[in-house]
Amino acid sequence: MEPNAIRIIGLDPGLRRTGWGVIDVCGSRLAFVGCGTILPPEDAPMGERLATLHRQLAAVLERFTPHEAAVEETFVNMNPSSTLKLGQARGVVMLAPAQFGLSVAEYAPLLVKKSVVGAGRAEKAQVRMMVSILLPKATPETEDASDALAVAITHAHHRGAAARARAAL
Repeated sequence: MEPNAIRIIGLDPGLRRTGWGVIDVCGSRLAFVGCGTILPPEDAPMGERLATLHRQLAAVLERFTPHEAAVEETFVNMNPSSTLKLGQARGVVMLAPAQFGLSVAEYAPLLVKKSVVGAGRAEKAQVRMMVSILLPKATPETEDASDALAVAITHAHHRGAAARARAAL
């Protein structure tokens, strides 16, 4: 990592799959560091799934030592039970970096797509293609990891505004 670089972890929360992506930002340059997907056991009780998600995310945070975190906001779907479960996973995903002392910015899915692709209604394939162009060394094996890298890229572009918004609270 360059001395003046800021390391950002982007997170795409989910109970079945949580994507993570780490980039270094130095000025306007972006550099791929790592990415992956956390897969809690689907047949385990909810508490165990959330604990697995937290434990594995904490291991990622410890390994890559980011300076800042960014999480994609969740959309409310038609099924209240699914929305509640996703909210629980999202809480764990926001808690883990906060426990490491990181500020956690949040970005709407439309802003992530607009920041990376240029259009808020972009398809996942378009996001993945632009991530590969912006981070040529990136190797996301899942859409979740690609989306997490897109969240990190979005934070790299908007982090000044996010910091000002947090300071105003």
